[in-house]
Amino acid sequence: MEHLFSLLLVLWLGLSFWNRQEQRKRMALLAEYLRPYQIEKQMESLMNGYLRVLGEQDPVRQEQVWGVLQDTERSLQRQFSAFVADLQRAEGDTRMAPIPYQAALGRYLGTEGSFDLREVMQVHARGILACQAADTEEDAESRKRRAFAMTAELMLMQHSCHWYCRSRALASARLHAQHKTSYGQVLAAVTAGTRQAYSRLPGMPATGR
Repeated sequence: MEHLFSLLLVLWLGLSFWNRQEQRKRMALLAEYLRPYQIEKQMESLMNGYLRVLGEQDPVRQEQVWGVLQDTERSLQRQFSAFVADLQRAEGDTRMAPIPYQAALGRYLGTEGSFDLREVMQVHARGILACQAADTEEDAESRKRRAFAMTAELMLMQHSCHWYCRSRALASARLHAQHKTSYGQVLAAVTAGTRQAYSRLPGMPATGR
């Protein structure tokens, strides 16, 4: 029994080390393709702007802020689409899976048990475009719903990036720590198109957990 425990401990330590090494490679790959863009900065600006405009009481000032946010939305959408197009050239391991140690083991599950980062980023690009391209002649309530959906799209995209680099569990924990919301809540708030395409990815539950 003692020998079995020692063997399992050695195997666990080896797998953990291997997984950490693969995680570093994934972070480097993603950083390489994100480096030319200001996506993270614009995401932060947009989400903070939504909070500001929804709390603005002056209709004139509110309209001005919406105009600035629409410019930011367009810029973010263009940059994210360009990033996704660039990412298609990635040659490293881009497989993802809803399992522990997915950085090391995801590539061995095949296409039925894992999916490709490049594929899920295309899903997010379509979702961001759908929100950004919504009718600008909206009433206050429609704008609020659109801002809520765009925020959810961006949070889910960020979750996918963290999932690719680490794991789904760690990505969900980071989402909750950073935004005080759960993976399931974010998935429920994105556009119907994103939610349907996302749930069709291999191994993906129809609703988040």
